[in-house]
Amino acid sequence: MDIEQIFGNNQQWIAEKLLIDKAYFKNLSKGQNPEFLYIGCSDSRVTAEELMGVQPGDVFVYRNIANMIPNTDLSAMSVINYAVSHLKVKHIVVCGHYYCSGVKAAMHSANLGILNPWLRNIRDVYRLHKLELNSIKSIEKRYKRLVELNVQEQCVNVIKTPDVQKAYRDRKIKVHGWVFDVHSGKLIDLKIDFDKILGDIMEIYRII
Repeated sequence: MDIEQIFGNNQQWIAEKLLIDKAYFKNLSKGQNPEFLYIGCSDSRVTAEELMGVQPGDVFVYRNIANMIPNTDLSAMSVINYAVSHLKVKHIVVCGHYYCSGVKAAMHSANLGILNPWLRNIRDVYRLHKLELNSIKSIEKRYKRLVELNVQEQCVNVIKTPDVQKAYRDRKIKVHGWVFDVHSGKLIDLKIDFDKILGDIMEIYRII
């Protein structure tokens, strides 16, 4: 795509928004009040606003390779802190997707340089669920299941944070695990049992 075309697209987008609402950008500039924090993958095929059918201002978005929430990632921790404690979001969504290159790379033994420590987090998920994953004969089905389990474990990592624990105690914030099926376009709710996970981990991870 030509760079000039992008700026042309921007002008067209502005015109379309103003045609519907002359005060659109004036209102947008007043601030944000999203109900959702969306944590997703940086994959260029997966955009939060499009797959959720929402508008600018509706969702606070954070993306990285394979939708990871390692506790040592200050960027992820800062996003959660700001979204939960300052924006007061009501829902946190961790959304993975099938055919994720990051998850696929973690399933293979290879030295990928700077990516190694990042992918190690996904390999740790594999280690935690090795018996289940190794029992799946189909490589593609095993790969998809690891995508799902990775989302589940990242939801656990979200729940471990003090901001989320406090928000759950004070206002019953919800955490959701989703998978986007690139092949069909469907969003799949993994139906993460927030209360059960919280109960299982609080003995060890209780902070507040």
